[in-house]
Amino acid sequence: MELILKQDVENLGFKDDVVTVKNGYGRNFLIPQKQAIIATVSAKKVLAENLKQRAFKEKRIVDEANVVAEALKALEIKIQAKVGTGDKLFGSVNNIDLAAALEKEGQAIDKKYITLTTVKRLGKYTAAIRLHRDVNVDLEFDVIAQAN
Repeated sequence: MELILKQDVENLGFKDDVVTVKNGYGRNFLIPQKQAIIATVSAKKVLAENLKQRAFKEKRIVDEANVVAEALKALEIKIQAKVGTGDKLFGSVNNIDLAAALEKEGQAIDKKYITLTTVKRLGKYTAAIRLHRDVNVDLEFDVIAQAN
């Protein structure tokens, strides 16, 4: 079954992509959840026209995302956390903590666009940040001991 996505769907595609899925997945999940529509000939023509009109706006958005990506690469993020014995943390550091640290630095990134494994020790780590479907940034950050 060929569908046009109306929004980003994890592990399937981005908004306005034409994807092929199994009939049950499309009919029972994507279409009722209003995440996709059936890709008829007329729907594809409308999509092509919309994409053509949006191409100029899209270029500007990608350029802005690239500027933000360069600004993020220049940042040195240090997240303070309470430490127990050795270098183990009390609790953990996750995408919410990284989003808060970026907010303090003046870069507002939504936590759902930050991907990292849960951090449970001190050290250097890398997080993947998706600013746009074509712009991804690997951000390095340090987890340091909190001064008492």
